Formats: sequence, C-alpha cells, structure tokens
Amino acid sequence: MVTEPEWRNTRRGGATALVLAGFLLLAGCSTEPADDNGGRERPTPKPAATGTLEQLAKKAGCDPNVQTDAAELRQANCKTDEGRYVLTTFATDRGQREWINEAKDYGGSYLVGRQWVAVGDPEVVAALRGRLGGTVETASPHHSGNSGGGGSEDGHSGHHPG
Repeated sequence: MVTEPEWRNTRRGGATALVLAGFLLLAGCSTEPADDNGGRERPTPKPAATGTLEQLAKKAGCDPNVQTDAAELRQANCKTDEGRYVLTTFATDRGQREWINEAKDYGGSYLVGRQWVAVGDPEVVAALRGRLGGTVETASPHHSGNSGGGGSEDGHSGHHPG
C-alpha cells in the first residue's frame, strides 16, 4: 500500500508552492554540475554574506523584483550580466533547510548562506558565490518512476505544460 509522504500534510501553505513554482520556471531541469573544475577540490569560500533580501541583492549586483513577501520567507527574481536567478531569504534556519530539502527534489544548483538561498544555473551560482560567499549545493531530480505522473524521462529537455 502506498502512503502519502509526510510533507504533503504540512501547513506550509501557498508560500512554498509559489517559491518552488518560481524556481521551476526559472531553473528548468538543469542537472549540470555546479563547478567546472573537473571534480577537483574547490578553494575555501569566503564567509557568506548576511543581510536583508535587498542588501544581499545589492551585494550581488541585482535590482530585486520581489515576488513573495511573507513572514516566513521573501523571494525575488534577479538578473545580472551572468544570468537570472531567484534569491530567497528566510526568517529561520529551520525554514530555510526545510525549503532546500523540498526544492532539491526538483534538481538544480543552490548557493546557500545564513538564512538565504540563491537558485540558478550552475554558471550563475558560481558567479554569485564570488560576490556573496556561501556554499554550493546541487541536486538531481528525484523521480521514482512510480509517482503517477506517467510517461518516461527519455528525451526530457524541460518542463512541459500540462
């Protein structure tokens, strides 16, 4: 017997869904590695920047387009010369980690600092890391093949409406 995962029963409401939807629209299905160093060890990053959404965006060279302004998180779309990304700040460390754990099911590259995350293509995340510090986390989409979505992953080049 198949049971629903616990996270489907939480009270996160629409904010998490909005953030994840924005991430999916921006990031697509990128599964490329977050570095181009051929698997070699990366240099030690500078300490992660801190501040409000607007302060972090300014340090990253972005004029933030705020999409979500809720008590538990704030999210903005950003665009720099390197490309587009989503910048999200969180009220709590726990809220941030829960969001990251759920978002990783969709794959992608994440630049993670204290109570903030930037999500974008690997090249964009690498450039942001030079400005904001932080730690890069990557994830591949997790599909059980038995999720009820039907179809196959073969030839998957992005998200399709429907």
